[in-house]
Amino acid sequence: MSAPTNDDLAQTITKLWEGRDDLAAVMPEAEATEAVRTAIDMLDRGEARVAEIVDGEVVVHEWLKQAILLLFRLAKMETIELGPFEYADKIPLKHNYEASKVRAVPGSSARWGSYLGPGVIMMPSYVNIGAHVGAETMVDTWATVGSCAQIGARVHLSGGVGIGGVLEPPQAAPVVVEDDAMIGSRCMVTQGARVGQGSVLGEGVILNPGIPVIDAETGEEVARGVVPPWCIVVQAMRPKTFKGGEFYLPCALIMRRLAEGERSDKAKLNEILRDHGIGG
Repeated sequence: MSAPTNDDLAQTITKLWEGRDDLAAVMPEAEATEAVRTAIDMLDRGEARVAEIVDGEVVVHEWLKQAILLLFRLAKMETIELGPFEYADKIPLKHNYEASKVRAVPGSSARWGSYLGPGVIMMPSYVNIGAHVGAETMVDTWATVGSCAQIGARVHLSGGVGIGGVLEPPQAAPVVVEDDAMIGSRCMVTQGARVGQGSVLGEGVILNPGIPVIDAETGEEVARGVVPPWCIVVQAMRPKTFKGGEFYLPCALIMRRLAEGERSDKAKLNEILRDHGIGG
């Protein structure tokens, strides 16, 4: 018997998802579990991914999200002992980092079903199921990559960065950070926000679909929750009048446009901030 194709597997997962309230009526549990685990193994190896950019748009492969959600229904709680530590969970951690050419520092962890590309460095940090972390990316100390987040290659997620997970509903787009981006310390990127290729977020930027992204040169709002490619962005506030008075709401401010392919670093960011009288 030939191995099932991705299309066959996707159809099986979709069928299971549609009958999720009574999985036993769809197929035997052992067969359902095998199909779901096959899909999660594909995510784990990077042979499939929850979302990708096609012609500039984020395309979500819903059946892979459905597989993750089905896994939580089918898997059983287990006690996991790791050295002196004990955990209780339904999903095991990743293994075989050396074979994958991943450096995982003690205190780091990634769940099975997440993908870490060759050359990824994980400081004490966390990567959840369904996430895809591209080659040569640094996940720095106490950074978290939420479920299904898509992180590009050569990205730096600085200390304490929070990349939010977007698992439900299955059709919802996850957070996407494109290649060569740098996300500054303590930034929060959530709810399907997107950071374009080569862009830099200064420390503490909050980005979600409700946050306006404004060009400092023109005052124009260029997007909500989406930072264009090759921009340097900082956290800012802008006034808004309500019945109760005038209040300041957060926005993301584009301070400078980089030339395509121009890499920025922390020193350059600090220089730009000083030029505008921001920071030390």
